[in-house]
Amino acid sequence: MTQQNLSQIENGRQTMSYELRQRAVSVLGISAEDLGLSAGRPRAELDAAVAVDQARWRQERRWLNQHRSELARLAVGLYPAEHRVPDTPLIAGPSWIPDEPLDLRSLRLTLDEQEHGVVIDGCEAETLPTRPLCAPGQRFDRYTLAIRHLDPPRLFESRPSYRLLGEQFSAGSLRFGLGAYFDKIDVSEALGHELAIACLRERNGVPDSAEPLREELPFRALIGDPFDPARREIIPAVTTLTIRLRRYPAEPSFLLHWRDPAKVATAAGVYDVIPAGEFQPASIALWDRRNDFDLWRNIVREYSEELLDTPEHDGTRSKPIGYDSWPLYRELEGAQAAGALVPFVLGLGLDALTLAATILTVVVIDDDVFAHAFGSATRYNEEGEIVAIGDGRTTEGVPFTQDSVRRLLSSEPMASPGAACLALAWRHRDRILGL
Repeated sequence: MTQQNLSQIENGRQTMSYELRQRAVSVLGISAEDLGLSAGRPRAELDAAVAVDQARWRQERRWLNQHRSELARLAVGLYPAEHRVPDTPLIAGPSWIPDEPLDLRSLRLTLDEQEHGVVIDGCEAETLPTRPLCAPGQRFDRYTLAIRHLDPPRLFESRPSYRLLGEQFSAGSLRFGLGAYFDKIDVSEALGHELAIACLRERNGVPDSAEPLREELPFRALIGDPFDPARREIIPAVTTLTIRLRRYPAEPSFLLHWRDPAKVATAAGVYDVIPAGEFQPASIALWDRRNDFDLWRNIVREYSEELLDTPEHDGTRSKPIGYDSWPLYRELEGAQAAGALVPFVLGLGLDALTLAATILTVVVIDDDVFAHAFGSATRYNEEGEIVAIGDGRTTEGVPFTQDSVRRLLSSEPMASPGAACLALAWRHRDRILGL
């Protein structure tokens, strides 16, 4: 410590951290009481209490990740039947799922860059059981801080994101504001963790019904209406079912992705359709708020990252993406103009477990266009592994048949958005496949 530091502490312009006070007690022999500390338990015992609490949290989070699909199916029972998307653990607000898939390009988006407050941000007392100790008597302020320090996946950073402010699917429009990715995680992952704690507390497993757990879910009760964008920040991801129109007599196929818990913070340890990613600008630059405020551009960026394994647009550069000169974007745009690629919007929903929002989309691609654009797709990417069946090539995909869809929806651990994309696409297969 410099003399200046000490002077600032003596004058009250700088406070001594807990750790520094402990060192002053042990090294300089100053009494704990003189430094505002309780004589209490020995330091080693206090450290042990913190370590035990953090170990408990890690175990609970590990169990949460291992049982996300089961927990989502359990959580859907907490919501009225009219809000449930059939055959999936997804819930949707009134009119969030249109009667027919919409042409993606027909959906109008508006961006309001003014500040919009929220009632709930994940720091409430109801989340205390989901936030472990970071020091004796002190818990992490936010769930994301606990993840960062105790269980960080390979990809974990807060980025500017688009926040849903309102929707009118009947009028073909969505209204957005601005938020940050961690604002979403602080609420959604705490909700999932709370349900995991309730299951483990006495039952040590996933029960058949969520009804007996209601009284043990104070944070979920605090949320109230899960579809109200004024109570919390609803920051949607964009999940895309990619259907490849194979040459006759081969069946159409779709791409399936396994999300590695060591690499991702959300929807870990489950299957999902691909690509999927947060709806957010490519960088923190102000001009990218408008340049990237487009669902189709967001989807193409995810195709590039998840199928072709190109470096993620992680916000570290301020130069905007020149979409019109980007070869992949130009190729897919040309395919759209020729009718060889058609993107649809299936609706909007919330994962029942975490209440994380997703815009559900499907892209139907002609066989030749797919082979040229994604024929060299990687099997392993930054978030997990693309499922390979048949001859083992990742681009072959899974047959888009009733048997395949039914098996995934009923027997496999599927992410809620991916399950909804499959269920809705199968329901509207005649429309989206042009049959």
